[in-house]
Amino acid sequence: METLSLNEASEESLVRDAQRGDRDAFGELARRYERAVYATALRRLGNHAEAQEVCQEVLVRAMQKIGQLIEPAAFGSWLQSVTNRMAINRAVRKRTAIAVEPETIAATCIENETPFSRAVTRERQLQVRAGLGRLGALDRETLVAFYVEGQSLLEMSQGFRSPVGTIKRRLHVARKRLAKELEDFVAV
Repeated sequence: METLSLNEASEESLVRDAQRGDRDAFGELARRYERAVYATALRRLGNHAEAQEVCQEVLVRAMQKIGQLIEPAAFGSWLQSVTNRMAINRAVRKRTAIAVEPETIAATCIENETPFSRAVTRERQLQVRAGLGRLGALDRETLVAFYVEGQSLLEMSQGFRSPVGTIKRRLHVARKRLAKELEDFVAV
């Protein structure tokens, strides 16, 4: 096609020509849709430079994948969905870097764990272990399997050879019994 006829060509004929490898036809499609692609990317990302990059990436991807487009009349909506997906992917993967002075970091970074909080945590662990020791074997095994070993209800069902509903009930009952064993510690 000549330049004059490219400007006058229908979108569908340009898409068909581009699918057959006509780079000029794709160039005309890109010229027609570049602003819409950029506007969509800018709306999603809120950043001019990022939107320009996404616009370029979308048009390159569209050129590579145009052969997969089944309905030439759907080119605009197809390009719109490609733009949305690529902008969302970029927004999700983008990490915002914040420049901070080392002194600021040192002044704001505090240790959340203190000797007192470590002692309280250790005491709680000991009390829970003691409470588990005072439970019956089935209650203890059920709680350990779920909370310590991280088994799913289905895995527990297979291991205990009991239905999932029974495992749920056992967990409920065992938690209540452990809570009863730990009442004195919690009251302190």
